[in-house]
Amino acid sequence: MLTIIDRYILKRYLATFFVMLFMFIPIGIVIDVAEKVNKMIENEIPFIDIAIYYYHFTIYFTNFLFPIFLFLSIIWFTSKLANNTEIIAILSSGISFTRFLRPYIVGATIISILVLLMGFFLVPTSSQGYNDFRYTYLKGGGLNEMRENSDVYRQISDDVFIYVGSFNQRIGTASNFSLEKFKGEQLEYKIKANRIRWNEKDSTYTMFNYSKRTVGELNDRLETAPKKDTVFTFDLEDLTPTVYVAETLPLGELYRFIAKERERGSANIDTYLVVLYKKYSLPISAFILTVIAVALSSMKRRGGMGVNLAIGIGIAFAFVFFDMIFGTLAEKSSIPPFVAVWLPNVLFTILAFYLLRNAKR
Repeated sequence: MLTIIDRYILKRYLATFFVMLFMFIPIGIVIDVAEKVNKMIENEIPFIDIAIYYYHFTIYFTNFLFPIFLFLSIIWFTSKLANNTEIIAILSSGISFTRFLRPYIVGATIISILVLLMGFFLVPTSSQGYNDFRYTYLKGGGLNEMRENSDVYRQISDDVFIYVGSFNQRIGTASNFSLEKFKGEQLEYKIKANRIRWNEKDSTYTMFNYSKRTVGELNDRLETAPKKDTVFTFDLEDLTPTVYVAETLPLGELYRFIAKERERGSANIDTYLVVLYKKYSLPISAFILTVIAVALSSMKRRGGMGVNLAIGIGIAFAFVFFDMIFGTLAEKSSIPPFVAVWLPNVLFTILAFYLLRNAKR
């Protein structure tokens, strides 16, 4: 049962967090517009596409920097409580520091549930829209980056391999397509097409400038056609470059995608696992950062709120930095993805217990 003091603190907790979001999101949008406005004008991007992009950008940006927003909001309003001697009054009434933390934990629970649901369902859609816009319209930072990372070579089954040179997921078209079918260690046939298009209406593919070379014992057989419709066993996401495919899948689809890639022996499985584990680790960080922020800002300091904010900004950016560094190490080195993703939470949990112990004293 929450008391009047609990409700007062919880209200300040949630209100300050959402005010912080509404303050920083427009700043992020303005900075992004200033960076991309020349490319938008140069490419004559329709206004509706820009508006949709910034809707997705807002969600993507919020999810990425959520730890910083949460940490700074708690530092801000808890420091104000301390400077107004409200915390001293609460603790002097006989309430323990652990009991004082209760409304903060309730607030962290509410925020973590919101972040969890966003990560499961909303963020994948926004990640799709955010990346599609960059790779479709923005030359240099987007389309060229996509071209550098777009070569996709995948094993579809034990004896079938596909390759595409580039893929536009928005219109379902890939270029420089090839499919190789093996029988044992010998090539049985190879299909090539300059371009392949997904037909959503009947779940077929249309190949343009199609050719099929069937390997024979003495002579090969060549079949060509300017256009050919066919059915393949691979899925559309199999053509998607690995740069962001896992980020765009809702939770259920992500689990199925990872299971399928693991069966195929995909070299990018660690990248996909990092995306999966972060969906769970990020909400948990709400509790850790809440305890650290309260422990830091619950007592008066000689420098006032400014000192608390300076320390808070340093710790918040350190958390994001460690999260990014260990995620990259999991993708590029031999560190297990589970360990790399959860290690920042473990390290900052130790820091939280240390600071909490000192704060109680």
